[in-house]
Amino acid sequence: MASSTLVLVFICLCFVVSSSVATTSPRPILQVTKDATTLQYVTQISQRTPFVPVKLTLDLGGPYMWVNCERGYASTTYTPALCGSAPCQLLNTTSCTTGTTCNPPVPDCFNNTCGHGPENPIANTGTSGQLGADVFKIQASNGRNLVSVLTVPRLYFICGSNFINDGLASGVTGMAGLGRTGASLPAQLSTYFRFDPKFALCLSRSSGAVFFGDGPYTLLPNVDASSSLTYTPLIVNPVTESKFLGFLGDASPKYFIGVKSIKVKDKRVSGFNQSLLTIDGEGRGGTSISTAAPYTVLETTIYKALVAAFVKAMPKNVQKVANVAPFGACFNSNNIGSTRLGPAVPSIDLELLQSKNVWRINGANSMVAVNNNVLCLGFVEARTDFAPVIPVIIGGHQIEDNLLQFDLSKSRLGFSSSLLGRSTTCANFNFTSTAA
Repeated sequence: MASSTLVLVFICLCFVVSSSVATTSPRPILQVTKDATTLQYVTQISQRTPFVPVKLTLDLGGPYMWVNCERGYASTTYTPALCGSAPCQLLNTTSCTTGTTCNPPVPDCFNNTCGHGPENPIANTGTSGQLGADVFKIQASNGRNLVSVLTVPRLYFICGSNFINDGLASGVTGMAGLGRTGASLPAQLSTYFRFDPKFALCLSRSSGAVFFGDGPYTLLPNVDASSSLTYTPLIVNPVTESKFLGFLGDASPKYFIGVKSIKVKDKRVSGFNQSLLTIDGEGRGGTSISTAAPYTVLETTIYKALVAAFVKAMPKNVQKVANVAPFGACFNSNNIGSTRLGPAVPSIDLELLQSKNVWRINGANSMVAVNNNVLCLGFVEARTDFAPVIPVIIGGHQIEDNLLQFDLSKSRLGFSSSLLGRSTTCANFNFTSTAA
């Protein structure tokens, strides 16, 4: 793992910070839309000289931003990262590619350039790619609405390829990694703009936002979603589980929380080995949060136990109907009532470690309407052809309309619980108005 000294060297070499950047400066923000076909959360940034709009799929656990450089990448400000340089060392990569030197440098013509293994977790593909930097432009907000556009003269990313672009939403040419590394977007932006390393994710079924830096995170009609957060520790998994990304000694870039039990309607779910909820010495086990998985993915024994408990807890007048893939429990919705928090179904609670806190999943986040008459439990079973490394992956549907703040300086997750109870949603940030 890179030392704190190396991080400081990386900052000095790669981010020449203007003394005019103040801690009260506007914060970067990403506008997010949910792709209806793939259920991916998509954002857009501007990159290169001249600037080009680049669509990226959000990857909460991704270690860095990668861009498909085989789709006509052209820029007069692209700079390769030389082997052995501070950016390469921060990624803990010893990969070094040699080839023909070009003047000016371009992504597919390199010499003495370090590389890494960009990954597409949606298609479960990976490849090799080179590390480079270019000009980067992003919107900024004051926590209430847009105020300006911010530019980073040198933001590092990995060049991907057409191979790992497969499976991404239409028009998308890369992934925006928000993971727990020194090269992720939150890390690079907090370093350059000199704010505490924290960011907040607020997604909905249609749109949302990623706020970099501290709150407020104000949603219409004047609701600060950060005003009543509950906190739980973020847990470091010392072993990366990716066969594409990992180098010896790397910790996982994904965000893990400690879940000690699962309850349905206040009754603990049994019938699976509770040790699956704990990360072991080989990095297996535990609970992570993902934007790459559209629904929460559970190891088989956990999944079957949860489904059985949920079906048992449903009211007797609610008829179970044929399952609709990929879901394993579906119901006729005619006798299911409606509340401000979604369908009136049994609550699912994640009991958290080191606190008495509970992450409650109500009907809006537990159920999926597959048609006008059928609601399905929106959890899916992990692949059964091999044992999953992570038994519980909390997916996109379960985190929608919940504000999640990832505070890396304090290694904690702040979560709001469903914002529907406060008469707002994560689609309600004011991207249409710019402050004077």
